[in-house]
Amino acid sequence: MTRPSRRAFISGGALVVAFSLAPRAFAQMAGELAGGGEGSAGPKVIAPNLPGSLRSHPWLDAWIRIDAQGHATVYTGKAELGQGIKTALLQVAAEELDLPPASVELITVDTRRTPDEGLTAGSHSMQDSGTAIHNAAANVRLLLTQAAARQWSLAPESLTTTGDGHVRAPDGRLAPYGALASALSLHVEAIPNAPHRAPATFRTMGKDLPRVDIPAKVTGGAAYVQDMRLPGMLHARVLRGPSFGTRLKAIDAAAVEALPGVVKLVLQGGFAAVVAETEWHAIQALRFVQQGAFERTAPRLPAGDAATILKALSPEEITVLDTHDVTAAAVRTLKAKYSRPWINHGSIGPSCAVALFKDGELTLWTHSQGTYDAQRVAAELLSLPADKVHAIHTEGSGCYGQNGADDVAADAAFIAHALPGRPIRLQWMREQEFGWEPLGCAMATELEASLDADNKIVEWRHQVWSNPHNNRPVGAGGVLVGTEIVPSFTPPPVKPIPMPEGDGDRNSNPLYALPNMHVLYHFLKDMPLRVSALRSLGAHLNVFSIECMLDELAKAGGIDPLAFRLAHMADERARTVIETATGKFGWAERPKGNGRVGCGMGFARYKNIGAYCAVAMEIELDRETGEIAVRRAVAAVDAGQPVNPDGIRNQIEGGIIQSISWTSREAVTYDAQRRTSFDWSAYPILRFLDIPDAVEVHVVDRPGLPFLGTAEAAQGPTAAAFANALADAAGIRLRDMPLSPDKVKAAIGAI
Repeated sequence: MTRPSRRAFISGGALVVAFSLAPRAFAQMAGELAGGGEGSAGPKVIAPNLPGSLRSHPWLDAWIRIDAQGHATVYTGKAELGQGIKTALLQVAAEELDLPPASVELITVDTRRTPDEGLTAGSHSMQDSGTAIHNAAANVRLLLTQAAARQWSLAPESLTTTGDGHVRAPDGRLAPYGALASALSLHVEAIPNAPHRAPATFRTMGKDLPRVDIPAKVTGGAAYVQDMRLPGMLHARVLRGPSFGTRLKAIDAAAVEALPGVVKLVLQGGFAAVVAETEWHAIQALRFVQQGAFERTAPRLPAGDAATILKALSPEEITVLDTHDVTAAAVRTLKAKYSRPWINHGSIGPSCAVALFKDGELTLWTHSQGTYDAQRVAAELLSLPADKVHAIHTEGSGCYGQNGADDVAADAAFIAHALPGRPIRLQWMREQEFGWEPLGCAMATELEASLDADNKIVEWRHQVWSNPHNNRPVGAGGVLVGTEIVPSFTPPPVKPIPMPEGDGDRNSNPLYALPNMHVLYHFLKDMPLRVSALRSLGAHLNVFSIECMLDELAKAGGIDPLAFRLAHMADERARTVIETATGKFGWAERPKGNGRVGCGMGFARYKNIGAYCAVAMEIELDRETGEIAVRRAVAAVDAGQPVNPDGIRNQIEGGIIQSISWTSREAVTYDAQRRTSFDWSAYPILRFLDIPDAVEVHVVDRPGLPFLGTAEAAQGPTAAAFANALADAAGIRLRDMPLSPDKVKAAIGAI
């Protein structure tokens, strides 16, 4: 992709061409958020011998149904978040059923239709749901083949499928899927060893099938929950203080209800919302109320830099790694500290939900990444049986983890319950999204590493300080309205996500073959600011820290950074990805740091169990302003068997741009009373003109290997490549994000 083409990013998901916030929007289009394994404990495992989510839902008809015409309906408990999963899963099903994609319909998460697969998060969709559908479809194709074999009194292994919905006998006879399926029950448990189609015969997987969710998004169609309009629908706005930890001192209920267009003021305890005939009337009522005073209900926000604030908190110490190996003596030791600030999700559309309470049942349309959890939250909040709450995932223009989607869904449910029979559309304002959503955690790390006389690493120590990244709601105490009403619900206790998933310690355990490793996670339960999952969780800073330290060690030993990494990497797939990215980049012939231009690289395997990703980058520095332009970024990714290579490229492209924005610009601002970055002018973010001049993504083909999660693989490697390129260009090492122009200019001036 080279400027000015927008193809790769538009094919990633959201309609953004009219906005000036392009790179984050592009990343949003390309990206599944944030954080895997966080929040809900997930569905119970009942068939541990089966792969993927079949472990929890082993019955084939939970996943696939075939009608009399031979068309397949496929069900997934994962949500389309702009990451292209609807297209990829459709391709998986079509391939293993041996049907054309046009004969397959994919239904995404719906609490009355699809299996509960927990969160759509952490790059788990292909690993869990893709694997389940891959195997369920192979089972169904096997059953269809066996049915035809019985009909013809032939051996099943002598039969083939045709790619258009038929089983074929050696003599050319055909049996249509529809007729065969009508005599079959798919309410049978999957077997773990159903034969798969061979990669050499693939008709659909491995192809760049056009994204099925794109047309409405790029033509202004009804693509998102924000676009929903139902007959008789009312519009709502919640009435809260400017940011989390504040509240309005008083609301004149009579004055609000007398405003034009206002239908009802919903007041219960500390929760307040206005409902009006039109959205503009609701906004006018909100603005009227916001003229009043607010007060802080939580302790004052702390002053100082993020690392100092975090290290002053009381930690729970968690040892991630502790190895003791006999090695040569250390002759040189380096120490470094790295940090990142609190970060907004920066979703292009403020969070929104639509709810209808009618005849004792609630229907909730939500873009939450945890649709089943949204059902459970609403049921507890409203004292309804779970089967009286129907939650339907509806795409939203923004997520990347726990932004405001879960809170706004619960808000909408509570308001709808107070106005039975009328659909309620609730959308937060932009300043409410910035003020109330859980933030991505600020983090700090300290690294220490030693080299021997041969410049081999002989000791590695890594400490990380972080609040929990897993505060997604699984009950009413986890959402704002649940803590505001009377009686209120108690927020759940916070706890870390165990490795290898991890949260703040995610990717703190290097994939490199290093001896004498000690990795310590300082888990901080007390949260100065409201935080939860943001795309890649702790991997962003941990990979940044590891890969920056490797560059610093390489420089200390006078070794090329690529050679230094390869000298410490035993994983062959990792080596291939590193060598592919740097080879396509032209690492050996790259421009060397000259005070203005510089190159850097970064690598990680996401969570050490997901996709492998390496990024090489060339930047150009304006020494007078401190501005950094990314001239080109070249990435390689190994995601196992590629299903939709262009979709994988979308993910990495979006991740690269988002990570550049995080690393170089983004930081939440606040004073003692409230957050102060309420809009795009106050919250710096990458713009159209700042995206890289060229981005290349090379997908390593791994035919037949298991699917690996890709969506969050680029965040850490990109951040490190950016910092390492800056160090190469300017001869300065900045370790505290954001690596902003002001910091760069100050550092250059201090040389």
